[in-house]
Amino acid sequence: MNLLRAFIAIELPQQLQDTLEKQTTRLRHSLGDDLVRWIPTQNMHLTLKFLGNIAASHVEFLKQLIAQTADSHSAFDLQISGIGSFPNSKRARILWAGIHAPVELASLQKSLEAGTTRLGYEKEERPFSPHLTLGRVRQTIDPAGLQKIRTILDTIQLGNIGSARVDSIHLYRSESQTSGSVYTKLFSAPLKKHN
Repeated sequence: MNLLRAFIAIELPQQLQDTLEKQTTRLRHSLGDDLVRWIPTQNMHLTLKFLGNIAASHVEFLKQLIAQTADSHSAFDLQISGIGSFPNSKRARILWAGIHAPVELASLQKSLEAGTTRLGYEKEERPFSPHLTLGRVRQTIDPAGLQKIRTILDTIQLGNIGSARVDSIHLYRSESQTSGSVYTKLFSAPLKKHN
């Protein structure tokens, strides 16, 4: 069976990618590449639903679901501000930038979750926590490295990074390569315009 790794996400406009790159430069320089594997800004996106490995034959069903869902949700603005780490600052594994979005985002994500569950995909048990992954902490990190990350995250506080209009959602394919993941857009659906 022909499988591909896929997810549904919101793409960041180029202008917001550039702003995010500028705003996080100090953080990247302070921590370096030894402690964190940084995500290239052009690869940053807001994941609405991670699907995992799917059969290539399911892509058409997903396209229909995404188009129907997008058609019943309005475009909205989201704001990026603040940085933090998962699961917490003592045991940082993922560094993120926070997303503050209106109820439309949560509603859109909930609809996609319900729709993909109906199609047989596993339901996400964790509550939806909108964020942009900036980097992943290297697994070889020692306690001193973790302490350095914690100190720097406490020192560098980013306020409002920028905002953007979200007017479409996308189905992506993810392929792992030695240089990192490569994302290919398979399908896009426009959100409803405000009347």
